Amino acid sequence: MSRLSITAYVVGIVCFIVSCSFAVFYGYKVVTHQLPTEEKELNNDRYHFVLIPEELDNDYWRLVEEGARAAAKKYDVLLEYTGPRQANFDDHLKTIEMSAAAKVDGIMTQGLSDEQFSPLINRIVEKGIPVITVDTDAANSKRLAYIGTDNYYSGFLAGKALIADTNGQANVAIITGSFNKNHQRQRVQGFKDAIQSEKGIRIVAIEESQISRVRAFEKAYQILQEHPEVTAFFGTSALDGIGVAEVVEKFNKQKRIYIIGFDLLKETQKYIRKGTIQATVVQEPFEMGYRAVKMMIELREGKKVPSIIHTATRILRKNDLPPYMNNIKGVR
Repeated sequence: MSRLSITAYVVGIVCFIVSCSFAVFYGYKVVTHQLPTEEKELNNDRYHFVLIPEELDNDYWRLVEEGARAAAKKYDVLLEYTGPRQANFDDHLKTIEMSAAAKVDGIMTQGLSDEQFSPLINRIVEKGIPVITVDTDAANSKRLAYIGTDNYYSGFLAGKALIADTNGQANVAIITGSFNKNHQRQRVQGFKDAIQSEKGIRIVAIEESQISRVRAFEKAYQILQEHPEVTAFFGTSALDGIGVAEVVEKFNKQKRIYIIGFDLLKETQKYIRKGTIQATVVQEPFEMGYRAVKMMIELREGKKVPSIIHTATRILRKNDLPPYMNNIKGVR
């Protein structure tokens, strides 16, 4: 064998040995490599909860989510915030079913009034997964607890505020988010009961916005065309008062028409500061989300929780707004 052949042979053997060494080294690194920190943290979470709103893209429910995430972080809970992008009953039910199929440790969801909702919740609870309703109750289901506004009382407060602010003299139009949803119906009924003994106040129209700002604008515009005698509006969902305010400004009737809305979004604050909206009903969504997570942990630990917890509700007017306030955490 020539010297050149021997040299090539030796170089080949060396390359082979080096390649094998690298293979063994990196093979060992792969086997002993630790999982990413995030995955390690997931494994350390005490529980896995799901929060399911009526629609994800909703400023109010983002505040509920914010409260729930604050509690989840404090108590080492994995929290998923998931549901229909926009309000859709079937998608809402499917999200609940998928969460139950994934065997999560607890489901927190906005209650629905449809007949299909309660049987689904009942089946899930019977399988050992606790369910808490948030913001809107489903009292006829087997949900273990409800936390949120007393919606009848909040409507009643709105009625009493309107009486005080209009000196008991008003032709009222109501824009409600939905004719079918429990919390919206309760707000309307509370309002009606508050003003029923006032001879100077009458309701001349009730329209549905489908919890849409554009729809609220359209319905308010229609009402003012058909009922020019209207001197006051009550909007029962967060976007209703904003839609009404836009119409009132369009017709330049800010000084003639009184508006009481619901919740405290940034635009609601803007219209209150301008004087277009005179009052709004304030809820506590941040607190709802935070306390819902705490209640779910207590249920998982075998503790008893109240079946109903009503969070605070109050009327807010321009004088109640702090200077330069951009938003109030925990209210919509």
